[in-house]
This record gives sequence, C-alpha cells and structure tokens, in this order.
Amino acid sequence: MQLIIITGLSGAGKTQCMHFLEDMGYFCADNIPPTLLPALLRMCHSAGGFEKVAAVVDARGGEFLGELLDTIQKEKNKGVDVTLIFLDASDWVLINRFKETRRKHPLLQQGNTISQAIREERKRLENIKQAADLVIDTSQLRPAQLKERLIEYFREGLAPLTITIISFGYQRGIPLEADLLLDVRFLPNPYYEAELKDLNGKDERVKLFVLRNEITQNFLKYVSDFLHFTLPLYTKEGKAHLTIGIGCTGGRHRSVVISEELGRTLRNEGYKVVVFHRDIDGGVENEKTD
Repeated sequence: MQLIIITGLSGAGKTQCMHFLEDMGYFCADNIPPTLLPALLRMCHSAGGFEKVAAVVDARGGEFLGELLDTIQKEKNKGVDVTLIFLDASDWVLINRFKETRRKHPLLQQGNTISQAIREERKRLENIKQAADLVIDTSQLRPAQLKERLIEYFREGLAPLTITIISFGYQRGIPLEADLLLDVRFLPNPYYEAELKDLNGKDERVKLFVLRNEITQNFLKYVSDFLHFTLPLYTKEGKAHLTIGIGCTGGRHRSVVISEELGRTLRNEGYKVVVFHRDIDGGVENEKTD
C-alpha cells in the first residue's frame, strides 16, 4: 500500500495538492488526525481495495499533530510505502492568500494577528518539515506548476491512462462526457446493403464490410498516429481518464466497428480500454438511417 501524507503551512496549497493526487488515482482524505491514519489504511484496503491513499494532516489536528512522525514510522515498519510532502510559502504570500480568500487561519485567535498565527504554525511544523521527503515552496508556483511537480515526482507510480470509447448515433446527440469526438459518417454505410442493414457492428460481416475499405484503413492509420502523439501527453499532464466518442448516423454499424477496432489496437499497446456502445440497440429510428 502507498500512503502520501500532505502537510505544511495553511494557505500553501494542500487542498490543491490533494485534488491533483485524486486526479492521479489516489483515494484522498482531508484533515485526518495522525492517530486515525492506520484505521484509514485498513478501511481502504479491506472495504474498497484502495492501495493508493493520500491524506492531509496539518495544524488543524491540534495536539495530535505531534504524533505524526511516530505514526509514519510505525506504518513504514508494517511495509507501507509512506511519502511525506510538505508545502511551504513565504509569510507575505500566505497573508495575501488569506486576505484574498477571506478564510480564517486555523491558529488565529482573538488578540493575535495572521502573522503571529503563521509563525506559531511554522514552529509546530518545524520537525515535520525536516523529516519530509518532498518540500515544495508554492510562493511563486501557479496551480498548474504545482501539479507538474507532483506528476514528475510520482511519475513511476501513476495509474495508467484509462480510455473509454463510446460509439453513438448523432441523431440521438453526442455524449457529453466525451473529450474527443470522431465523426465516421463518411465511411461506407452497411445499412444500404440488404443483408447487413438489420445487423450491427459486432457482426463479422458488418465488420468486414467496413474495415476492408481503403478509406477506413487510412482513417484508422491517421487516428492511430494522432493518439500515439497525444496519449503520452495526456498521461504526462496527469490525466487519469480519457473518453473518446465515435459517432455515425444511428450508432449501430460504422461507429461500433471503429470503436471495437480502435479499442483492440489500444489494448494491444497496453492501455486499459472500456468500449461502450450507447446506441447499438437504439431502435427503429436508428435502423432506418444507419
């Protein structure tokens, strides 16, 4: 099991860091007292099989914060792969961020100032910062740059890009979740072949009709080249899931064939691929037009 603990100064970007790790495939929990970390790991392992966990532990935990380093060592002794990330920023930047967001510093009490609260927090976190595996100063970092730092550090442990391919019919609307859309209505249409029109794209006869065409083969080559170029870049950017919509008129023939063929190609290249045919059984309306 892998555990990433996010800590550091309030306002330094811990919440953004947690969201980025969530996008990278981690189960994330915010404001966890160190004493509850073992229970969190047990729950994730037994209940949902989550083997990659990230938790934010910071000054909001009060006196429990002092137990963090001992808890980390105990989990390491159990074989858990623990990484401690510490986010920092200059006092001036932190003060401005609190002013912009109008949020209250967790250590701000009646009679003291934000500057005093920040100094107190630094004092409480000093030993933890010294023990951190990764310290990131976010004073001059944009959110995208923070994400790049995390991706670079955890690159080898990133979950592989999962690709969902959805075949659909344009007459029923495009899938709203699609990141990429491919229109295959220019390919030869099996509907106009009497022996094929009542079948769908999973039938070998329909598949052969669509794939044997030179236009189809050229199209698949161009799409493969495009994906070979873009998919590694999506992975580098930290994207965990990509949805590709492939549409024909009714969603029963051409889009199904191309989705299956593209899914097979990507699986052979090591990607995790899910193929879903939204309109393959769309009814009479689809059968008439595709």
